[in-house]
Amino acid sequence: MKSKITIEEARDLLEKYITQDYLKNHSRETEVIMRGLAKHFEEDVDFWGITGLLHDLDMDVISGDYKEHGMRTCAILEEEGYNIPEMFYAIKTHTEHLGHLNIERKSKLDFALSAAENITGLIYAYVLMRPDKKIKDVKVKSITKKIKDKTFAANVDRTLINDIEKTGLSRAEFIEIALESMKSIADEVGM
Repeated sequence: MKSKITIEEARDLLEKYITQDYLKNHSRETEVIMRGLAKHFEEDVDFWGITGLLHDLDMDVISGDYKEHGMRTCAILEEEGYNIPEMFYAIKTHTEHLGHLNIERKSKLDFALSAAENITGLIYAYVLMRPDKKIKDVKVKSITKKIKDKTFAANVDRTLINDIEKTGLSRAEFIEIALESMKSIADEVGM
């Protein structure tokens, strides 16, 4: 079993297991936000980015059966020859809100992954409602307002976004990192 994964290996796994473009985009968005957060926290940028890239690797496999979500991703990675406990724990805890695992977020990595993968949905929904459908001019205050509006992108878990503050990062700082990170791949993900 390998205890490390390269970005090339991670991208190959994403291509192998994820077929839907919107899931590939969500995975890339989560990856770049995680990289931005790792840089901010002076953590391993590649490790955090890869964790973000692979967090939903099981989505096509589980076919909507969320009782397996997270656990199945870790099983896939083990089947592919990896054993990365810190990554596996964060991937499992990003589903804490589903209530199917008796596991809770503890580390900065855990809180960052849950927040990053949730903020992508809110930002994406906001960009779609803009006349130009572009992220380039989206401001922190606009996303902050949408977080407060629980009817907007109602499936996005605001608790997981707001819990970023448990890392010592303010919500506004987090939104700024998320926006700048997603803007860096805007052309790639069609924003």
